[in-house]
Amino acid sequence: MSRTRVLAGTRKGLFILTSDGARQNWEVSGPHFAGWEIYHAKGSPVDPDRIYVSQTSSWFGQVIQRSDDGGETWFTPGSPDGQPIGDFGMPAGESNKFVYDTSEETGAPLTTHQWYDGTPHPWEFARVWHLEPSLHDADTVYAGVEDAGLFKTTDGGASWQELAGLRGHESGAGWAPGAGGLCLHTIVIDPTNHDRIFTAISAAGAFRSDDGGKTWKPINKGLHSEYIPDPEAEVGHCVHRIAIHPTNPNVLFMQKHWDVLRSDDGGDNWREVSGNLPSDFGFPIAVHSHDPETIYVVPIESDSLHYPPEGKLRVYRSRSGGEEWEALTDGLPQEHCYVNILRDAMAVDTHDPCGIYFGTTGGQVYCSANEGDNWAAIVRDLPPVLSVEVQTLD
Repeated sequence: MSRTRVLAGTRKGLFILTSDGARQNWEVSGPHFAGWEIYHAKGSPVDPDRIYVSQTSSWFGQVIQRSDDGGETWFTPGSPDGQPIGDFGMPAGESNKFVYDTSEETGAPLTTHQWYDGTPHPWEFARVWHLEPSLHDADTVYAGVEDAGLFKTTDGGASWQELAGLRGHESGAGWAPGAGGLCLHTIVIDPTNHDRIFTAISAAGAFRSDDGGKTWKPINKGLHSEYIPDPEAEVGHCVHRIAIHPTNPNVLFMQKHWDVLRSDDGGDNWREVSGNLPSDFGFPIAVHSHDPETIYVVPIESDSLHYPPEGKLRVYRSRSGGEEWEALTDGLPQEHCYVNILRDAMAVDTHDPCGIYFGTTGGQVYCSANEGDNWAAIVRDLPPVLSVEVQTLD
């Protein structure tokens, strides 16, 4: 019988939630790496028991952790003897070395980008926001970092090399951070063409590579942002999240800093599909695993009020690819609810019927085992949830 594994990254550790295919009764394991911020955790599609974790601390810095047995044990690729990192200390020696490419011949990134006030600011390495394992090789993973860098490992996380063509794009010097920093938070790989990669950066916009990450082009045509000097500029938009359907990769959906959008040509052109949403501001967006025209968002009040409109937690579903939306409320609090759902905190499984999952800054992880028709909390009272990923295990 199939099983389900949910990876919930929080501000104070990783929690692993497991159930069978019915998704009614759940076991909770954790916290793993207690006290550390877990920005993202994701399993390899090639080997589901290979899980990569982005672990960060303002004191100890950034570390990549790995499990090869579904989260039972962990080690730090690149550290001496693969020592695990304890709750409050680092092992001796280097681990997870992230190497910036600074040679002019390879398209090195420019030395500065814009700061909030428009002045030059040096590129920095703050944290890893998102890990995207390869669709065909368990040792290959992409990492999106702050500031706006894209890295790749081919040795299971022991060493990382920057794909410098992205920050080396001619527009790079003009990128400026959003409220959460200049973060590369979304990496999407075309399942039919592994050299085609989509990324999103707050607040630079969306970009696509058709050659495995060597060169990049902005794909922001159709985006409109009133808060930048040129509302229809080629770059400078605060994209919050991009989602793709695995069997129809030319169709993309975007949740932006205001507006939900759709592209039918691989991101070359976008059109708004916010329709009858109570607010078109939000962070996550997800596509049904079997129906590319069914999408899910969680609206919040505004860019300054990060909680659901009217204090009612509602997931919205469109079965028509946008424009027409229905509120999904059964099992969700409909009064006095002021949580937020962050950009990486929503996921879908591949069961039939499709399961939808999301985590909140209030520490709840919700599951719908029937495409959103009704919801139940898998767990409550966790630390604020930063990311949610789900694995369907045979």
